[in-house]
Amino acid sequence: MIALTSTPIDVASALNYLQSSQAGAVDLFLGVVRDNTQNRPVDRLEYEAYDKMALSEIQKIVDSAHHRWTLLGCVVIHRTGTLLIGEMAVLIGVATAHRADAFDACRYIIDTIKQTVPIWKKEIFTDGEVWVNAHP
Repeated sequence: MIALTSTPIDVASALNYLQSSQAGAVDLFLGVVRDNTQNRPVDRLEYEAYDKMALSEIQKIVDSAHHRWTLLGCVVIHRTGTLLIGEMAVLIGVATAHRADAFDACRYIIDTIKQTVPIWKKEIFTDGEVWVNAHP
């Protein structure tokens, strides 16, 4: 399951989607909006995406992960729009037979998404705003 959404991410549905009698591990990464960046107070974040290309690029990443590890299931959901402190911006979930593969695949997916997928983040501070590079 791969999705971009402007509504809150349903963790229970994602976890249910990943359930498999063959899975010995389910790993979830939840990216959450924090209240500061480099000691600057953050008010909110704004995410924009080139939806069609973003979904296509995420699918390529998931396909690559399937080739590297034996994934029994995979979920990638990324929010767009305005997000407040404490809201979930992204959920990455994988199910595998063993925990090492689950951790490795989950990390690979989120790291690669941040490097290659056309989703842009703007941090809104109390004293200004800035577009953020994924890996400055």
